[in-house]
Amino acid sequence: MNVAKLTRGLGMIGRTKVGTTAWIQWKTTGCRAVATSATSNMSPGQRLRKLVEEAAATKNPLQIVGAINAYSALMAEKKGHKALYLSGGGVALSSLGVPDLGITTLDDVLVDARRITRACPDTPLLVDIDTGFGSTIFNVGRTIEDMEAIGVAGVHMEDQVVAKRCGHRPNKQIVSTQEMIHRITAAVDARRDPNFFIMARTDALASEGLEAAVERCKQYVEAGADALFVEAVTELSQYEAVAKALPGVPLLANLTEFGKTPLWGLDELAKVNVDIALYPLSAFRAMSKAADIVFETLHKEGSCVPCMETLHTREDTYAVIDYHKHEQMLDKFQSE
Repeated sequence: MNVAKLTRGLGMIGRTKVGTTAWIQWKTTGCRAVATSATSNMSPGQRLRKLVEEAAATKNPLQIVGAINAYSALMAEKKGHKALYLSGGGVALSSLGVPDLGITTLDDVLVDARRITRACPDTPLLVDIDTGFGSTIFNVGRTIEDMEAIGVAGVHMEDQVVAKRCGHRPNKQIVSTQEMIHRITAAVDARRDPNFFIMARTDALASEGLEAAVERCKQYVEAGADALFVEAVTELSQYEAVAKALPGVPLLANLTEFGKTPLWGLDELAKVNVDIALYPLSAFRAMSKAADIVFETLHKEGSCVPCMETLHTREDTYAVIDYHKHEQMLDKFQSE
């Protein structure tokens, strides 16, 4: 293989004019070339804001689906999903094999987020940054700067103590309202693009009750939060109370399976003015179940044949990554 020739060829693709009005930019990520349309002129934050605004206007909550890696993100994108999510718990589980107990670092999350934004540059990515990855406002600022620099559309940050827990576990501890306001202010001040989406998550519902959680939400929005994420909601009326207290502020429902929050449908959420429906680990849980079956079958049977229906075929995988298109490009440059 003539690597120099291939590299020059990919670089020469550059810009190809289409008709008289549109340009296609080719970006190369490893061996993957991605075509992006003129809509790429919008920043990631603008794309996410536009989707949220459309959801609010049409009373049709925006579905944001969790992707634990670039391959999962491509699968979601090809199925028509318009926005992606990287879960802090997902990074802990899938990349590090540890509990979601504040063990992951900023760099751990950046690695996975960067891979997703490079694979799916036109699909906005919302990232869970836990408590901001540090004990000072400077840490929060650095987190925002680094997330924005790699093409993330927005983040959500919570009001738990730094030694945080999964939002659906007991014994969560939260910081004072003032400390969370400092975190939000630091995040807002750090962003370069005013459209970068900053969402405030409160875990106060479980320990302080609805009224206190609503009051916190009011102050978080006043501090500059663009949207709200009330964790571990157990009744639709709780969303309704937040939406009534803060009309026009986008509200997210976290529909994580096997947690405290019932898995309400989009129609039910729309009726209580929820604008965003988040499915943080649905695909990961399905992938884990399938892998568990395969590993057990291999151990017991010595073959994958009994569980072949659990597997993507080779062509299924190729379709996700556009393998044949890339192989044709390689064939072209190797033949010259």
